[in-house]
Amino acid sequence: MRSLLFVPADSERKIEKALASGADVVILDLEDSVAPANKPAARAQASETLKRARSGPKVYVRVNALDSGLVSDDIAAVLPGGPDGIMQPKTETGACVEKLVSMVGADMPVIAIATETANAMFGLDTYSGITANLQGLAWGAEDLSNELGAQVNRGNDGHLTDPYRLARSMCLLGARAAGVEPVDTVYVDFRNQDGFERDCMDGVRDGFTCKMAIHPAQVEAINRIFTPSPDQVAQARSIVAAFAEAGDAGVVGIDGKMFDIPHLNRSRKLLARAEAYGVL
Repeated sequence: MRSLLFVPADSERKIEKALASGADVVILDLEDSVAPANKPAARAQASETLKRARSGPKVYVRVNALDSGLVSDDIAAVLPGGPDGIMQPKTETGACVEKLVSMVGADMPVIAIATETANAMFGLDTYSGITANLQGLAWGAEDLSNELGAQVNRGNDGHLTDPYRLARSMCLLGARAAGVEPVDTVYVDFRNQDGFERDCMDGVRDGFTCKMAIHPAQVEAINRIFTPSPDQVAQARSIVAAFAEAGDAGVVGIDGKMFDIPHLNRSRKLLARAEAYGVL
């Protein structure tokens, strides 16, 4: 997966647009984008959407937080429809994921948003080995900035300020340590295409494999930027081929540059992703 598009679960019109957006995953949101009075209607609409015959994107549901008093009703409403996965907000440790898994079942993939509270920042080393259900760790700047009392989470230049750069880096490290996908956060200024594409490229550069979106117009750029380019695929193939020719060598030279085993491993992963997205 590359693109994960949030859509308020209480809006049938927006859900239809999301499903037609080209996103790899559509996330029916029962949490932050739904007003408290609309939670029952959102559950009903999510259930109806899930029960329909569907093709195209996978459909996940973001339930409410464990301590909200709402998550049991969320799960009871949507689980019979067979969502492809659950997104869990405001996780603070791996134990939060294990508790959710005990409620949704051992076969349900879970993506945890793992930096939305100050306390969560100190639990990013607790996700390793907890459950095979954990598919990815995502990070979020909006709830975290609210908890920290910050005025903004990006400076005048559009770049994240220090607390949120730290959260981003710690999520990336925590995900890789746990052996799951690192999921980059949303970019809320959806009309700023240049800034958004720069944010996507920064994510790919640093190792994120997918990104969350808040508007269908963001999906195309995410899919394009998070898909390995032809040049990247060509280089990865040349590295894999050079090592195959060299036998048991720990290092090879290509066009005057040296490549070692980490380059080989990275190339194999890139080619696997390219194959999954139909590039090869």
